[in-house]
Amino acid sequence: MSEDLESQQHELLALASIYDDDEFHRDGSAQGGEMHICLELPPDFKIVVKGTESEYNVSFLPLILNFQLPPEYPSSSSPRFTLGTSKWLSKAQLNSLYRHLDELWEESRGSVVLFTWFTFLKEEALDFLGIQSPLEIINVSVQGSRTSSEKEERLLSLQLDPRAVQTANPRGNIQPQLLDFDEAQRRKAFHRKLFCCTICFTEKLGSHCLCFKACQHVYCKACMTEYFQIQIREGNVQSLGCPTPKCPSAVTPLQVKQLVDEKLFAQYDRLLLQSALDQMEDVVYCPRKSCATAVWMEAESNLCVCSACCNTFCVLCRLAYHSMAMCSSATTDRWRKMKDEYLSKGEEGKKLMKKRFGKRVLQKMLEECFSADWLDGNCKPCPHCRVNIHKIDGCNKMICTSCNNYFCWRCLSTKDKHHSCRD
Repeated sequence: MSEDLESQQHELLALASIYDDDEFHRDGSAQGGEMHICLELPPDFKIVVKGTESEYNVSFLPLILNFQLPPEYPSSSSPRFTLGTSKWLSKAQLNSLYRHLDELWEESRGSVVLFTWFTFLKEEALDFLGIQSPLEIINVSVQGSRTSSEKEERLLSLQLDPRAVQTANPRGNIQPQLLDFDEAQRRKAFHRKLFCCTICFTEKLGSHCLCFKACQHVYCKACMTEYFQIQIREGNVQSLGCPTPKCPSAVTPLQVKQLVDEKLFAQYDRLLLQSALDQMEDVVYCPRKSCATAVWMEAESNLCVCSACCNTFCVLCRLAYHSMAMCSSATTDRWRKMKDEYLSKGEEGKKLMKKRFGKRVLQKMLEECFSADWLDGNCKPCPHCRVNIHKIDGCNKMICTSCNNYFCWRCLSTKDKHHSCRD
C-alpha cells in the first residue's frame, strides 16, 4: 500500500469515528464521501424571501461537502470537492468558500486537510462570509424575473470559480427546503438535550420528553402518559393540554397518539369529535338510543333526517316529525320548564344551557314556548279539528276556517249553528 493511500485510509477512519453517520458518509466504492454540515445560527436569526414580506425564524442552515481523494493526495494533489445544498448562498459567496478551501489546502500541502475543511465550514463559514440576520433568499420564481442583462451575467461568471457557477443557481423553491431542514435539526437538538421534568423532578433526554410547541414547556413522556390516560378516562379531552398552571397551550392529537394505547386514543378521538359537534349550533343527535348519530339540522325547519337509520324526527320534541302541528302537550310543558329555567339563570348559566342543548335548538324552543303562551292566552282550539282560532271582534258564533264547522266562542258548544250563549 502506498503512503498516500495509507494516509487516506487513516483520515477516513478517523472522520468516521469522530462524526455520526448522519454527518459523515463514506463512499463505499471509492476514496471519497460527503459531509453533511449543520450551521448553527445566532438566536433570533431570520430569513426573508426576496420580493415578499415573508419572514421566518431559523436556527440551522444546511451545507454539504462532497469530496473525492485522488491517488496523489495528500502528497501533491488536493481533494476534488463541491459544495452542495448551498442554494441559499450567492455565487460570490460560494466563490469565496471555494477559494478559501483551496488556500487551506495550499497552507497544509502534503498533510491531510479534510478535518480542517469540515471545522472551518462548521464553525467559521458564517463569520467568514459576513452572513447576518435577516438573510435574504431568492426563490426560483423571483430569479426568473431578474433585470440583469445576459452580458453582465456572463462577465460575472467569467470572474468566478467554475465550481461556484455550476452549483449556485437553485432549482425549485428554497424556503420550504430550508424550513424542513431547520425543523429536523431542531428535533435532533431537542432529543440530545437534557431536561428536568417539573412533575417527577427527574432529568431525562429530550427523546424521552414531550414539548408543547405553543409554550415550549417540557415534561417527561412517562408523566404525560399517565396524565393523558387520567384525563381521557374522565372525559376531559377539551381541557387536555399543558399541565403548567394557567398555561393555555393545547396538546395535538399526534402527541396523544404517541403516548397512549390504541384503545384509549380511539376513546379520545371519539370524545373530541363529540365535543366539537356539541358546540355546533346546527347539529343534533338522533333520539333513537340504538343510533345517536350526529344529524345536521335543516335550515328554517324543525325536520331532521338521520343519515344512519333514516329516522325523521322533530328538532324540538325529538319525537316523530309532525309537520306544522304543535309538539305534544307533555313536550310543550317540558319546554316551558326549560324556558323558565333558562330565563331565571344568569349569563354563565345561560352559556352552559346553550352548550348543553345547542344555541339554535334552545332559540327554537324559546320561540315555540312564547308562541304557545301567546296562543293559550289569545286563542281557542276549534272543538272539531283543534286548530287555534283568534277572535278579533263580532259575536260569539264562530266558523272554523279549517273545517267550516260552527261553534260558540264562549262555551265551545257545537250543538247547532243557531246556538248562542247568553251574557
